[in-house]
Amino acid sequence: MTSLSISSVIFPAKSNLAKPLSPSTFHGVRVAHLCPTHRAAVSWSRAASPSSSSVVMMAKKEEELKEIREKSTEQLNEEIVDLKGELFMLRLQRSARNEFKSSEFRRMRKRIARMLTVKRERELEEGINKRLSRKLDRKWKNSIVPRPPPSLKKLQEEEAAEEAKESA
Repeated sequence: MTSLSISSVIFPAKSNLAKPLSPSTFHGVRVAHLCPTHRAAVSWSRAASPSSSSVVMMAKKEEELKEIREKSTEQLNEEIVDLKGELFMLRLQRSARNEFKSSEFRRMRKRIARMLTVKRERELEEGINKRLSRKLDRKWKNSIVPRPPPSLKKLQEEEAAEEAKESA
C-alpha cells in the first residue's frame, strides 16, 4: 500500500557565499500511501469545505462585533460579568462530570475577549494609557458584586415554577 521514493537535493554551502558554491547532497526518503480513491475524496472535500465555511464564520464574527460595538460600556461590563459567571458554571459542570458542551468554553472565552477588545479600543479613543487602564480595571473588578449567572437564575426560576405547580 505504500511506496518509497528516494530523492536527492542539493543545498548551497553555508560558509562564505562569495566563493563558488560547493554542493552538498541530501538524500531523503518519501513515504506516500497509494489509495487513489481516498486521495480524490480528500482533495474534493478539502477544496469545497474551507472556503464556504470560512465565509460563514467571518460573517458571524462581523455581525457579533457590530452587535458588541453598539452596546454602551456599562452594558459591556455587565455582559462580561455574566459571561464569566457562565464560564464558571461550565467549569463546575465539568468538574462534577455533568453533561455539557465543551465547545461552549471556547465560544465564551472568545466572546469575552471580543468585548474586552472593544472596551480597550474605546479607552484608547479616550486617550487612556495602559497603566491607567490597568488601574481602572482593578477598581472595576473590586466593585463587582458577586451574583449568580443568568443560567443559574433561569434554573432557579424553573424549579420555583415547578414547585408552585406541585403545591397548587
